[in-house]
Amino acid sequence: MVKENLRNVEERVAKACLRSSRKREDVTLIAVSKTKPVSMIEEVLEEGVLDFGENKPQELKEKYEVLPENIRWHMIGHLQRNKIKYIIDKACLIHSVDSERLAQAISDEAGKRGIVMPVLVEVNIAREASKDGIFEENAEEFIKNISKLPYIHVEGLMAIAPFVENPEENREYFKKLRKLYVDIKSKNIDNVNMCNLSMGMTGDFEVAIEEGATLVRVGTGIFGDRDYSVR
Repeated sequence: MVKENLRNVEERVAKACLRSSRKREDVTLIAVSKTKPVSMIEEVLEEGVLDFGENKPQELKEKYEVLPENIRWHMIGHLQRNKIKYIIDKACLIHSVDSERLAQAISDEAGKRGIVMPVLVEVNIAREASKDGIFEENAEEFIKNISKLPYIHVEGLMAIAPFVENPEENREYFKKLRKLYVDIKSKNIDNVNMCNLSMGMTGDFEVAIEEGATLVRVGTGIFGDRDYSVR
């Protein structure tokens, strides 16, 4: 079932790229494997997917230690400063930087390991009280501030759009995030390479691709519903 789901998602990604006159290789599908067992991840690996997303640092660390080294792990969930050490040398990208204190802590931990950590800035594009992220009007100044840190490299923006029945309702938010991304990119800020736009999940990834997403995060669409009682 997982492989069948993945093929269906892949077909939808390809069609969304076609509709928006984009190359398929310009969009990375991240299989969100949070709460899912290693055996299911291995099924997806067999289909050639190498990008996986996790919400919890300890879970990412546990899976990293038992799965192939060529997997590209994405830290997509809210990250607490005291948990950075678990994933700093394991994640290829942290999607959820939303405070200067967190950015500083990531830079400090990366410095200890002698690496530069690629990060995305999380934007609360729909201004939802229940969501993390900075507001769009603060994004440019925030990025200028954290870009001065020596051991992080800002590579773009991330957002979690509202949960909606009709994905078209989120198009306006994806358009807004894309505009913000382009505006900041045009400023040519030092140590900032705006090359990634992480937006779109199982319910709305096709609309996100049509509006410029370079990274889409699909979990339920590939792995099925989650049973949170198992962890």
